[in-house]
Amino acid sequence: MDSTSIPDIHPTALVERGAEIGNNVRIGPFCHIGPHVVIGDNCELMSHVVITGGTTIGAGTRIFPHAVLGTEPQNTAYKGEKTKLVVGRKNTIREGVTMHTGTANARGETLVGDECMFLAYSHVAHDSVLGNHVTFANNVMIGGHTTIGDYVIIGGGAGIHQFCTVGHHAFIGGIAAVVNDVIPYGMVVGSRAYLAGLNLVGMKRSGMTRQDMNALRHAYKDLFAESGGTLRENATRILENYADNAPVCDLARFVLADSKRKFITPLTNRRARQEDGI
Repeated sequence: MDSTSIPDIHPTALVERGAEIGNNVRIGPFCHIGPHVVIGDNCELMSHVVITGGTTIGAGTRIFPHAVLGTEPQNTAYKGEKTKLVVGRKNTIREGVTMHTGTANARGETLVGDECMFLAYSHVAHDSVLGNHVTFANNVMIGGHTTIGDYVIIGGGAGIHQFCTVGHHAFIGGIAAVVNDVIPYGMVVGSRAYLAGLNLVGMKRSGMTRQDMNALRHAYKDLFAESGGTLRENATRILENYADNAPVCDLARFVLADSKRKFITPLTNRRARQEDGI
């Protein structure tokens, strides 16, 4: 083995027998790695990091001090079963972040995608599924069984209720309390979260064409038109009218997706605006 690929483990770190440590991994002072942990190549654990349980960390991930990953879920149904936390490649996990394994009566694993950023003291709960390029600002909290799509950005202190789905490229404002699903490309704000439009900045950053952005704007208005039918009826009509536009069809299918708890975060209303001082 090339000497440059040998893990660099600080003398004060504890790596339990059975842990699998990849090439060129750096483990700093006072870290604790459990016996069932797998750490991919080129990862860096700075100091005082705890990784335990059935946890896998993807290659190239950086983990800052006092992060705790892979502890058992905060769920009274959990009875000590072997469940997993799987974290993808090239993630940045800042100070004090917590991520829990799944529960045996649900998915059995918590999944985090690639190239995500979790700022200080954010939390990923059991059985959640996160896509790629997700950003959690400081103190973001998501409940169990939550699904977060690709390129979602969640502002500081926001909370996502358990079982909610946040569509890809959505933006959640700081301190928002999200208790319903959020449409793809949606922008949700307010202490009692409401839909305030489309995430135009995120759409531009993703490289979306002006034509597709304009189509989404029109579809958004049609979807929530007060003079139209129900949300599902409007989504069905949009799916027919914009059959050749992939982003719009994606939005419509999100609304029409089968779910026992398919409630969509509503548009801003007078009461919400007054409560938020707008």
